[in-house]
Amino acid sequence: MMFGKLFKNKFNLNLFFLFLFFVTLDQITKALVINFFDLYESVSLFPIINLTFVVNYGFAFGLLNNPSLNQIVVSIVILLIISYFLYLLIKTQDKVFQFTLTLILSGALGNFIDRIFRGFVIDFIDIYIGEYHWPAFNIADSCITVGFVILMMNILFLNKKL
Repeated sequence: MMFGKLFKNKFNLNLFFLFLFFVTLDQITKALVINFFDLYESVSLFPIINLTFVVNYGFAFGLLNNPSLNQIVVSIVILLIISYFLYLLIKTQDKVFQFTLTLILSGALGNFIDRIFRGFVIDFIDIYIGEYHWPAFNIADSCITVGFVILMMNILFLNKKL
């Protein structure tokens, strides 16, 4: 069985639970936002962080952000990326690479769930300085970003090849 190898050791089992934790946390936070906020409603948390309910039909940071045929293309591309990263996760023995892939996969799946069941991704973390706002994001986006940064640091500074 393909997934039998994946759960052969405790580290992989821990990664699986980490994966489930981040996907669940992402979906719970998005459910809270969609149930308790009106679209574009914003609440200040800290001097540079708001919770602001926005939707994203496109890729990261609102690229191709319109509800049209792009949504189908975006969903297909994301599904292909998820499939490829899952394949890499099963094949690799490098623990840092497995960890980064787990973060990236949990984020990708969290946003993919939104696209399939809602038709858009819910974003709500709004970081800003003065009038300058970073595009709103969510827990899934954070997982993808952190996973990617660790992956790049591993490749660039530790000279680890994929």
